Amino acid sequence: MKTCGICKKEYDETQAHSEYAEAGEWLAGEVWGDAGELCPLCLENRATLVMMYDHELNS
Repeated sequence: MKTCGICKKEYDETQAHSEYAEAGEWLAGEVWGDAGELCPLCLENRATLVMMYDHELNS
């Protein structure tokens, strides 16, 4: 079990990820530099917010 760097909840890093979480993993590695530190829910939320509000990355 790992602890999420954003919400501080424990999560199983081996569980399956949604497509949004996979997009969040890419963002974590390429944009924010916190890959491997976030739970699937926070990764999903990050990807959703970027798609809605960051028009430079979403083009």
